[in-house]
Amino acid sequence: MKAVHFGAGNIGRGFVGLLLHDAGYEIVFADVAEALINDLAAADSYDVHEVGDNATVRTVTNFRALNSATATDAVVAEIATADMVTTAVGPNILKFVAPLIARAIASRDAGLAPLQVMACENAINATDILEAAVRGDGAVEAAKVDAAAVFANTAVDRIVPNQAPGQGLDVTVETFFEWVIDRTPFKGAEPAIGGATFVDDLGPYIERKLFTVNTGHAATAYFGYAAGIEKISDAMADPAVKAKVRAVLEETKALLVTKHGFAEAEQEAYVQKILVRFSNEFLPDTVTRVGRAPMRKLSRHERFIGPAAELAENGTVPTALLEAIGAALRFDDASDAEAVELAEIIAANTADESTARVTGLAPEHPLFSAVSTLIGARKQ
Repeated sequence: MKAVHFGAGNIGRGFVGLLLHDAGYEIVFADVAEALINDLAAADSYDVHEVGDNATVRTVTNFRALNSATATDAVVAEIATADMVTTAVGPNILKFVAPLIARAIASRDAGLAPLQVMACENAINATDILEAAVRGDGAVEAAKVDAAAVFANTAVDRIVPNQAPGQGLDVTVETFFEWVIDRTPFKGAEPAIGGATFVDDLGPYIERKLFTVNTGHAATAYFGYAAGIEKISDAMADPAVKAKVRAVLEETKALLVTKHGFAEAEQEAYVQKILVRFSNEFLPDTVTRVGRAPMRKLSRHERFIGPAAELAENGTVPTALLEAIGAALRFDDASDAEAVELAEIIAANTADESTARVTGLAPEHPLFSAVSTLIGARKQ
């Protein structure tokens, strides 16, 4: 079996690549980072250091590497004969990956089983985004895509912090991981990937992860940043920060239980597991890394405005989420381009104008005025 994986960074090597290796796939890593690809091409193996409870070191072998910017024909040829394509490149990069996948599908032998395509991104229904880009590329007819490819959405979860200098290709990750995959597109022929969970309705699991893990992680970063704390684990060791994060997850828990029917005890156990993960002192994660890109994190359907808006629509004032939104608005790390852009938008526009531009909320939305008030306070 062969899988082509776009994105040879820490998540690609330390999460998706590791699970595919353990499932018996030969992996072809594709990336535009020349030095990284050269190092991978010259290596026989790399180690994944899982830290926390039941810490271990796992070795990945049986891989190759190609530069997807300069060796496009070779990448297309690999995809054309692969069993699977996965990505961990960021949702905004999928449009650049799509043309190579489209070309490969167009040239794929009709006798091969359909190519299984999964975008393992930190975004809702990222594979749908990738599929739309493939179908809209023009290199392949719709009928060929229908016959030669299967696209399945996934929800992925593993904390992979910035790596220590001099670590080379080795990756440090937490022991916990979750890879939930929509079973329905495979029509009974889903791949055998150890550790992956296949479900018939992925939507609740995507939102549970986004509104618990991503919301909680970012809230920890912004509350920790406001308190002058550097590391995520140290922020969680601060009683005041931890209490604020816990309050945020109480609100998102209430939404998820009501909306998706998760048992309250089940969701509470999930929250408790998440809080333990954030407190993992062996993960050298910083509040500035986790808090980066506040513009995206404050957008309409993301981790803060998404659940807060739904709670407001249901008549609940999301007090804790609003406090987290206020902290995100004050994330002023000068090294983060989006933090700089956010400050510029707030300075140059009225509070209402900034609210509409940053959050995508309409003025008549029940959450709009509360966020506008927060932005007004940020302007002072």
